[in-house]
Amino acid sequence: MPMSTAVLDTVADLCRTVAALHGELTRNELVIWTAGNVSARVPGEDLMVIKPSGVSYDQLTEDTMVVTDLHGELVHGRFAPSSDTAAHAYVYRHMPEVGGVVHTHSTFATAWAARGEPIPCVLTMIADEFGGEVPVGPFAMIGDDSIGRGIVDTLRGSRSPAVLMRNHGPFTVGRDARSAVKAAVMVEDVARTVHIARQLGTPEPLRQEDIDRLHDRYQNVYGQHQER
Repeated sequence: MPMSTAVLDTVADLCRTVAALHGELTRNELVIWTAGNVSARVPGEDLMVIKPSGVSYDQLTEDTMVVTDLHGELVHGRFAPSSDTAAHAYVYRHMPEVGGVVHTHSTFATAWAARGEPIPCVLTMIADEFGGEVPVGPFAMIGDDSIGRGIVDTLRGSRSPAVLMRNHGPFTVGRDARSAVKAAVMVEDVARTVHIARQLGTPEPLRQEDIDRLHDRYQNVYGQHQER
């Protein structure tokens, strides 16, 4: 079905945004070569914008982004979509509150995924952003929606916007693509810090009541808020 002018304008804006956000993955050293991807839901439509498969980051522009439906079928664009498209699409179909999904193979977060071990909540930053430990999702093969099912099943029982898919790497979600990228940056940072802390001894876990208070403050008080 042809897209209306309004939808085409929204898609064009999202293509620019998603292309630019891939630059944050390289700037924060979360990806190498062509691995990793960012996607964004098209508001009000069963569509998403995602990185094309196997295209170098320095070649990504708004014109190289692709649009698929929420079953991964190509709707607009001249390249094949990311090999993780089915996983992203499954998340959007089953988590309507999610507007952006990111996948990286960032070194420290992926090391925790290789161990199949959650990142424990031993830092205020982890409580703030993730609301508790960063959970581990099941091993799943690439190419169909198995990874997406693992992401959804794991995050439904967690306040975390990040999941470490076992033997694979981190996936993050957010209300929009920028929020999901932020979570990807932060999960790598805390993965590295907790790894270093473990070399020095056993990190001290935060109490649940402190985690709850920290998370509520960060989500609802911290930062700038427009008056309602």
